[in-house]
Amino acid sequence: MSFKLTILGSGAAVPTLNRSVTSQYLNFNERRILIDCGEGTQMQLRKFRVKFQRLQFLLISHLHGDHYLGIFGLLASMNLTGRTSKLTIVSPPGLKELVELQFKTSKVYLAYEIEFITIESKTKELVFEDKVLKIFAFPMKHRVPTYGYSFEEQSKRPNVDKEMIKEYALTTLEIQQALRGENIEKDGEIISPNQVLLPPAKPLKFVHCSDSLYKEALVEWISDADLLYHEATFLEKEKDRAKATMHSTAADAAKIAQKSKAKKLLIGHFSARYKNTDKLLEEAQEIFPNVVCVEDGDEYLI
Repeated sequence: MSFKLTILGSGAAVPTLNRSVTSQYLNFNERRILIDCGEGTQMQLRKFRVKFQRLQFLLISHLHGDHYLGIFGLLASMNLTGRTSKLTIVSPPGLKELVELQFKTSKVYLAYEIEFITIESKTKELVFEDKVLKIFAFPMKHRVPTYGYSFEEQSKRPNVDKEMIKEYALTTLEIQQALRGENIEKDGEIISPNQVLLPPAKPLKFVHCSDSLYKEALVEWISDADLLYHEATFLEKEKDRAKATMHSTAADAAKIAQKSKAKKLLIGHFSARYKNTDKLLEEAQEIFPNVVCVEDGDEYLI
């Protein structure tokens, strides 16, 4: 299973010369997914050599401009450069109407299909599933309807114990029997699947938590992530500002990572007031040591 996350933008509402607004590209075993699409995202896609015509899914967390205003230009560029394959867009209510109005007003006619999936759930909800991947959406706590996303690999099948296969001299057909959960009868002996198979590897899980006040209800929905991204717009000393704008601090993000038993935490969506992320990192590490402050262009593999 291949998993690669590219940080296209790591800043909050106001972009800077060093940080574009928040957007991420996820390749989950060739399922190519864009998470949020603020102003300038298509330029970031080009800058970091992501071929946007290969995108299959566009997931929007909420309808604040720094998370969706780039969608109109990206969709138009896809059209101008010859896209014909379907694109699926997942979002809270309202985006479908905004996109349709934009292209109606500008008399742009897309040569490809867009499937809109609208989320209005108050709990964790499955929005996509195939044989490899499940995508769930879950509500955050922000000023407008906002959702996080959990990307979860489908359960894997058990691994073959090569030593036991050799000991029992099993044929390919007999191995297939074991993988189907069937007992094997060989030389008068009954061999159970547990005797020749090893437990499957734990499925991979990446969770993206967008703009939100601290919300402990997330812990149940996002537990045991291999990689967790959580916004961390402010430091604790700006806690009043965080509450007023319904954002998290670095300490808030670290508490969620700690309580949900994440393996690794990424924090981003940093306020433009911070010239560097040293203090944000220090604040988070006091609670959850395995944390990274993301930068535009960073890549993470699992």
